[in-house]
Amino acid sequence: MLKFVKGYMETIDGIATYPIISLLIFFIFFAGLFWWVFTASKEHIKEVSELPLEDDDLR
Repeated sequence: MLKFVKGYMETIDGIATYPIISLLIFFIFFAGLFWWVFTASKEHIKEVSELPLEDDDLR
C-alpha cells in the first residue's frame, strides 16, 4: 500500500512544496508561541493562572 501511495505521489508535479510549507507553518506557529510566552507580562500570567481558583457564585 505504501509503495502505491509513494509511487503515485512522485508523479505529481510540485508535491515537494507541501512538506516545506507545512514545516514553515509549524515552525512559525511555535516560534511565535515561544516568543509570546517569554514576553507576556507577569501580571497577565498570574491573573490567568488564578482564574480557575476564583470563587464566583453564579447560582
